[in-house]
Amino acid sequence: MPQLLPYFFVNQILFAIFSLFTIIFVFSRYVLPYFVHLFTSRVYIRKL
Repeated sequence: MPQLLPYFFVNQILFAIFSLFTIIFVFSRYVLPYFVHLFTSRVYIRKL
């Protein structure tokens, strides 16, 4: 049973931390600025 081995938990924790860091980095670098740009352009278009 691999669940009883200690490095199994270490591997899972490290993979989870790495995955969360990657997802947060991708969202903050690429996804969220797109939405900010979209909303600001909507505000400027609405003010016209």
